[in-house]
Amino acid sequence: MMTKTDNRARVLRGLGFAVAAAGVAWPALAAAQDTAPVAPSDPLMEMSVSQLKGEIRTRYDAALAMTRDTAVIAANDTRYIWASEAKAQCGIALGFLKSGTKDAVSIGRCADAALRMQRQAPAMPMAQTSSVTPEICRQPIAGTVFFDFDSATPPADANQTIAFVAQNMQPCGWTGLTVTGHTDRSGSDAYNEGLSVRRANAIAGLLTGAGVPGSALTVSGRGESEPRVPTPDGERNPTNRRVEITVK
Repeated sequence: MMTKTDNRARVLRGLGFAVAAAGVAWPALAAAQDTAPVAPSDPLMEMSVSQLKGEIRTRYDAALAMTRDTAVIAANDTRYIWASEAKAQCGIALGFLKSGTKDAVSIGRCADAALRMQRQAPAMPMAQTSSVTPEICRQPIAGTVFFDFDSATPPADANQTIAFVAQNMQPCGWTGLTVTGHTDRSGSDAYNEGLSVRRANAIAGLLTGAGVPGSALTVSGRGESEPRVPTPDGERNPTNRRVEITVK
Protein backbone atom coordinates (compact mmCIF):
# COMPACT_ATOMS: atom_id res chain seq x y z
CA MET A 1 0.00 0.00 0.00
CA MET A 2 1.32 3.47 -0.90
CA THR A 3 1.79 5.60 2.20
CA LYS A 4 1.12 9.32 2.41
CA THR A 5 4.89 9.90 2.37
CA ASP A 6 5.24 7.80 -0.79
CA ASN A 7 2.41 9.73 -2.43
CA ARG A 8 4.00 13.04 -1.44
CA ALA A 9 7.34 12.03 -2.94
CA ARG A 10 5.66 10.90 -6.17
CA VAL A 11 3.78 14.20 -6.57
CA LEU A 12 6.87 16.28 -5.80
CA ARG A 13 8.87 14.39 -8.42
CA GLY A 14 6.15 15.08 -10.97
CA LEU A 15 6.22 18.76 -10.08
CA GLY A 16 9.99 19.12 -10.38
CA PHE A 17 9.85 20.60 -13.87
CA ALA A 18 7.10 23.09 -12.95
CA VAL A 19 9.03 24.32 -9.92
CA ALA A 20 12.22 24.73 -11.93
CA ALA A 21 10.31 26.67 -14.55
CA ALA A 22 9.03 28.99 -11.82
CA GLY A 23 12.60 30.06 -11.12
CA VAL A 24 12.92 28.53 -7.63
CA ALA A 25 15.99 26.51 -6.73
CA TRP A 26 14.77 22.91 -6.32
CA PRO A 27 17.18 21.79 -3.53
CA ALA A 28 16.27 24.78 -1.35
CA LEU A 29 12.58 24.28 -2.03
CA ALA A 30 12.76 20.59 -1.27
CA ALA A 31 14.39 21.36 2.07
CA ALA A 32 11.72 23.94 2.82
CA GLN A 33 9.01 21.36 2.24
CA ASP A 34 10.10 19.47 5.36
CA THR A 35 9.34 22.29 7.79
CA ALA A 36 6.55 24.54 9.05
CA PRO A 37 3.38 22.60 8.10
CA VAL A 38 -0.03 24.17 8.49
CA ALA A 39 -1.53 23.64 11.92
CA PRO A 40 -4.45 21.16 11.89
CA SER A 41 -6.80 23.95 12.98
CA ASP A 42 -5.84 26.21 10.08
CA PRO A 43 -9.02 27.31 8.23
CA LEU A 44 -7.57 26.27 4.88
CA MET A 45 -7.08 22.69 6.06
CA GLU A 46 -10.68 22.55 7.26
CA MET A 47 -12.00 23.26 3.75
CA SER A 48 -13.15 20.60 1.33
CA VAL A 49 -10.77 19.70 -1.49
CA SER A 50 -12.88 21.58 -4.04
CA GLN A 51 -13.02 24.71 -1.87
CA LEU A 52 -9.32 24.50 -1.17
CA LYS A 53 -8.53 24.26 -4.88
CA GLY A 54 -10.29 27.58 -5.42
CA GLU A 55 -8.42 29.29 -2.58
CA ILE A 56 -5.03 28.00 -3.70
CA ARG A 57 -5.76 28.79 -7.34
CA THR A 58 -6.64 32.38 -6.37
CA ARG A 59 -3.28 32.78 -4.64
CA TYR A 60 -1.45 31.15 -7.54
CA ASP A 61 -3.10 33.44 -10.11
CA ALA A 62 -2.30 36.55 -8.05
CA ALA A 63 1.34 35.46 -7.67
CA LEU A 64 1.62 34.75 -11.38
CA ALA A 65 0.24 38.19 -12.20
CA MET A 66 2.68 39.90 -9.85
CA THR A 67 5.70 38.13 -11.35
CA ARG A 68 4.64 39.57 -14.71
CA ASP A 69 3.90 43.09 -13.47
CA THR A 70 6.53 45.43 -14.93
CA ALA A 71 6.08 47.89 -12.05
CA VAL A 72 6.89 45.21 -9.49
CA ILE A 73 9.90 44.03 -11.46
CA ALA A 74 11.21 47.56 -11.92
CA ALA A 75 10.50 48.72 -8.34
CA ASN A 76 13.41 46.69 -6.93
CA ASP A 77 11.55 45.37 -3.88
CA THR A 78 11.00 41.91 -2.45
CA ARG A 79 7.44 41.41 -3.64
CA TYR A 80 8.75 39.71 -6.77
CA ILE A 81 10.70 37.20 -4.66
CA TRP A 82 7.67 36.34 -2.54
CA ALA A 83 5.44 36.19 -5.63
CA SER A 84 7.83 33.68 -7.21
CA GLU A 85 7.80 31.63 -4.02
CA ALA A 86 4.00 31.75 -3.80
CA LYS A 87 3.69 30.68 -7.43
CA ALA A 88 5.95 27.67 -6.84
CA GLN A 89 4.43 26.61 -3.50
CA CYS A 90 0.83 27.07 -4.62
CA GLY A 91 1.64 25.09 -7.76
CA ILE A 92 2.90 22.22 -5.61
CA ALA A 93 -0.21 22.39 -3.43
CA LEU A 94 -2.44 22.27 -6.52
CA GLY A 95 -0.53 19.22 -7.73
CA PHE A 96 -1.36 17.39 -4.53
CA LEU A 97 -4.98 18.52 -4.64
CA LYS A 98 -5.40 16.96 -8.08
CA SER A 99 -5.06 13.59 -6.35
CA GLY A 100 -7.31 14.71 -3.47
CA THR A 101 -4.40 15.20 -1.05
CA LYS A 102 -4.22 18.22 1.27
CA ASP A 103 -0.48 18.70 1.68
CA ALA A 104 -0.11 20.79 4.83
CA VAL A 105 3.44 21.95 4.08
CA SER A 106 2.90 23.34 0.59
CA ILE A 107 -0.50 24.80 1.51
CA GLY A 108 1.03 26.59 4.48
CA ARG A 109 3.94 27.93 2.48
CA CYS A 110 1.62 28.98 -0.34
CA ALA A 111 -0.56 30.98 2.06
CA ASP A 112 2.42 32.51 3.86
CA ALA A 113 4.25 33.57 0.69
CA ALA A 114 1.06 35.00 -0.83
CA LEU A 115 0.47 37.08 2.31
CA ARG A 116 4.05 38.35 2.33
CA MET A 117 3.79 39.09 -1.39
CA GLN A 118 0.91 41.49 -0.69
CA ARG A 119 2.33 43.14 2.43
CA GLN A 120 6.10 43.18 1.94
CA ALA A 121 7.69 46.62 2.09
CA PRO A 122 10.37 47.56 -0.44
CA ALA A 123 13.80 46.23 0.39
CA MET A 124 15.44 49.30 -1.17
CA PRO A 125 14.36 52.88 -1.95
CA MET A 126 12.53 53.52 -5.18
CA ALA A 127 14.72 54.25 -8.19
CA GLN A 128 15.78 57.87 -8.45
CA THR A 129 15.69 59.94 -11.61
CA SER A 130 19.31 59.18 -12.40
CA SER A 131 18.68 55.43 -12.49
CA VAL A 132 15.75 55.45 -14.91
CA THR A 133 16.50 53.23 -17.90
CA PRO A 134 15.19 53.47 -21.45
CA GLU A 135 13.61 50.03 -21.03
CA ILE A 136 11.38 51.30 -18.24
CA CYS A 137 10.36 54.36 -20.23
CA ARG A 138 9.43 52.29 -23.28
CA GLN A 139 7.01 50.03 -21.37
CA PRO A 140 3.45 50.71 -22.62
CA ILE A 141 2.01 49.82 -19.20
CA ALA A 142 3.58 51.96 -16.49
CA GLY A 143 1.93 50.05 -13.65
CA THR A 144 -0.85 47.67 -12.65
CA VAL A 145 -2.75 47.57 -9.36
CA PHE A 146 -4.76 44.48 -8.41
CA PHE A 147 -7.87 44.66 -6.23
CA ASP A 148 -9.64 42.37 -3.79
CA PHE A 149 -12.94 40.85 -4.85
CA ASP A 150 -15.80 43.38 -5.11
CA SER A 151 -13.55 46.17 -3.77
CA ALA A 152 -12.62 49.59 -5.10
CA THR A 153 -10.18 50.23 -2.24
CA PRO A 154 -6.56 50.10 -3.44
CA PRO A 155 -4.40 47.59 -1.52
CA ALA A 156 -1.60 48.87 0.70
CA ASP A 157 1.10 48.02 -1.83
CA ALA A 158 -0.59 50.19 -4.49
CA ASN A 159 1.34 53.18 -3.15
CA GLN A 160 4.58 51.69 -4.39
CA THR A 161 3.27 51.38 -7.93
CA ILE A 162 1.90 54.93 -7.73
CA ALA A 163 5.27 56.25 -6.51
CA PHE A 164 7.08 54.46 -9.33
CA VAL A 165 4.81 55.99 -11.96
CA ALA A 166 4.88 59.49 -10.45
CA GLN A 167 8.67 59.53 -10.07
CA ASN A 168 9.22 58.49 -13.67
CA MET A 169 6.74 60.85 -15.35
CA GLN A 170 9.28 63.61 -15.96
CA PRO A 171 12.43 61.51 -16.58
CA CYS A 172 10.61 59.34 -19.10
CA GLY A 173 8.89 62.26 -20.77
CA TRP A 174 5.40 60.85 -20.21
CA THR A 175 2.99 63.67 -21.01
CA GLY A 176 -0.16 61.75 -20.17
CA LEU A 177 -1.46 58.54 -18.62
CA THR A 178 -4.57 56.47 -19.19
CA VAL A 179 -6.02 54.94 -16.03
CA THR A 180 -8.35 52.06 -16.91
CA GLY A 181 -10.32 49.97 -14.44
CA HIS A 182 -11.29 46.34 -14.99
CA THR A 183 -13.21 43.62 -13.13
CA ASP A 184 -13.46 39.87 -13.26
CA ARG A 185 -16.56 38.22 -14.73
CA SER A 186 -18.40 37.67 -11.46
CA GLY A 187 -21.48 39.92 -11.28
CA SER A 188 -23.65 41.69 -13.81
CA ASP A 189 -22.28 43.78 -16.67
CA ALA A 190 -23.84 46.96 -15.28
CA TYR A 191 -22.45 46.44 -11.78
CA ASN A 192 -18.98 45.64 -13.06
CA GLU A 193 -18.98 48.71 -15.28
CA GLY A 194 -19.52 50.92 -12.25
CA LEU A 195 -17.02 49.00 -10.13
CA SER A 196 -14.31 49.35 -12.77
CA VAL A 197 -14.86 53.13 -12.90
CA ARG A 198 -14.64 53.38 -9.09
CA ARG A 199 -11.38 51.45 -9.13
CA ALA A 200 -9.94 53.71 -11.84
CA ASN A 201 -10.99 56.84 -9.95
CA ALA A 202 -9.35 55.52 -6.77
CA ILE A 203 -6.02 55.04 -8.55
CA ALA A 204 -6.32 58.40 -10.30
CA GLY A 205 -6.78 59.99 -6.89
CA LEU A 206 -3.58 58.38 -5.63
CA LEU A 207 -1.69 59.56 -8.71
CA THR A 208 -2.78 63.17 -8.29
CA GLY A 209 -1.91 62.92 -4.60
CA ALA A 210 1.58 61.82 -5.64
CA GLY A 211 2.02 64.90 -7.82
CA VAL A 212 0.73 63.79 -11.23
CA PRO A 213 -1.40 66.60 -12.72
CA GLY A 214 -5.04 65.70 -13.07
CA SER A 215 -4.99 67.16 -16.57
CA ALA A 216 -2.50 64.46 -17.57
CA LEU A 217 -4.91 61.64 -16.68
CA THR A 218 -7.63 60.01 -18.75
CA VAL A 219 -9.80 57.83 -16.51
CA SER A 220 -12.24 55.14 -17.65
CA GLY A 221 -13.67 51.74 -16.76
CA ARG A 222 -14.10 48.74 -19.03
CA GLY A 223 -16.04 46.49 -16.67
CA GLU A 224 -15.49 42.82 -17.45
CA SER A 225 -15.14 43.36 -21.20
CA GLU A 226 -11.33 43.15 -21.40
CA PRO A 227 -10.12 40.38 -19.07
CA ARG A 228 -6.40 39.74 -18.88
CA VAL A 229 -7.20 36.05 -18.45
CA PRO A 230 -10.27 34.79 -20.37
CA THR A 231 -12.67 32.99 -18.03
CA PRO A 232 -16.26 31.70 -18.15
CA ASP A 233 -18.96 34.19 -17.21
CA GLY A 234 -19.39 34.38 -13.43
CA GLU A 235 -15.89 33.20 -12.55
CA ARG A 236 -13.82 35.15 -10.04
CA ASN A 237 -10.23 35.76 -11.09
CA PRO A 238 -7.79 38.04 -9.20
CA THR A 239 -5.71 38.70 -12.31
CA ASN A 240 -8.67 40.42 -13.98
CA ARG A 241 -9.52 42.65 -10.99
CA ARG A 242 -7.11 45.44 -11.82
CA VAL A 243 -6.39 48.99 -12.88
CA GLU A 244 -3.84 49.48 -15.64
CA ILE A 245 -1.86 52.70 -15.93
CA THR A 246 -0.74 53.06 -19.53
CA VAL A 247 1.40 55.68 -21.22
CA LYS A 248 -0.37 57.78 -23.82
